[in-house]
Amino acid sequence: MNDTAQPQGIISLAILAMGGEGGGVLADWLVDLAENNGHWAQTTSVPGVAQRTGATIYYIEMYPQTASPTGQPPVMALSPFPGEVDIVLASELMEAGRALQRGLVDADKTTFIASSHRVYSMTERTAMGDGRVDEAKLLAGAQAAAKLFITADFAQLAEQAGSLIAPALYGALAASGRLPFSKAQFEATIERSGVGVKTSLKAF
Repeated sequence: MNDTAQPQGIISLAILAMGGEGGGVLADWLVDLAENNGHWAQTTSVPGVAQRTGATIYYIEMYPQTASPTGQPPVMALSPFPGEVDIVLASELMEAGRALQRGLVDADKTTFIASSHRVYSMTERTAMGDGRVDEAKLLAGAQAAAKLFITADFAQLAEQAGSLIAPALYGALAASGRLPFSKAQFEATIERSGVGVKTSLKAF
């Protein structure tokens, strides 16, 4: 956990998640985390109908108020730009592949956090033979593409806690040390939300 380091300039995060996985909640937590700890923050989302049950990209930017030379918030972007995203979180392995395909992961810049479990796409399910994407190749590609790649079956961890996957990904992000906030500050955001606090903290 990084309790002392301060970011230089805007920190950008992209979350790729499917419907019902709590991606919007995770994005809101990150904005709350930033705003309650001396940062300006903004989130946007681009919903989609492709893949399974609709896949959405949530984009967050945060900026430390002390870093502003004018005391005013910066103009923040509305969507991620390839090669310029500091942290990418993917709720499932195919979503990780989608992040790679879009160029959101950069080997010199990006911390990439992805769950290793699978929810098969329609093209995989409807193939006449075995149409599954090679998981080993996806994982190897993610490892090669990112500055730091963190992966585990976060869906299983969340299920064990009786929660959605979002809090488990939030915990992985906290443990990565890439954001200038303490574990207690991450947990306080969950507590402020007031919904499913006990199970979310357990998954976190």
